[in-house]
Amino acid sequence: MKKLLLIILLILIVAIGFIGIRFGSVLFQEENTTEIIASITKLEFTTNDYIKVTETSQRIRYVSKNKNGSQEKVINEFMQENGWQFKDQAGSGYIFEKDDETIVVEARLFTKNYFLWSVPREVFH
Repeated sequence: MKKLLLIILLILIVAIGFIGIRFGSVLFQEENTTEIIASITKLEFTTNDYIKVTETSQRIRYVSKNKNGSQEKVINEFMQENGWQFKDQAGSGYIFEKDDETIVVEARLFTKNYFLWSVPREVFH
């Protein structure tokens, strides 16, 4: 019994150490870091380009892997699937148009390996 408890404790310590090393200083930069890390974990075990992190009455936030230029590609493909056309980029905002409507998708790095992006709910109407 003691041996099993010791093994479980060691696994827990290694897991916490891995999370600390992997995410380090970003653990406290967001108010819902646990949701983001849980979404990143899901993302690592799927072939999806993005995973939904949170949803509010105004925006839906996603997380994606940050690979050579993937930020723009992932966001553009997502928006095109929903009928929006890319028009311009202003800093960390991607501007899209559909009919006479214009929206901005905001993106920013969470870590060097992942980025968060927020989509206004109007995209789905």
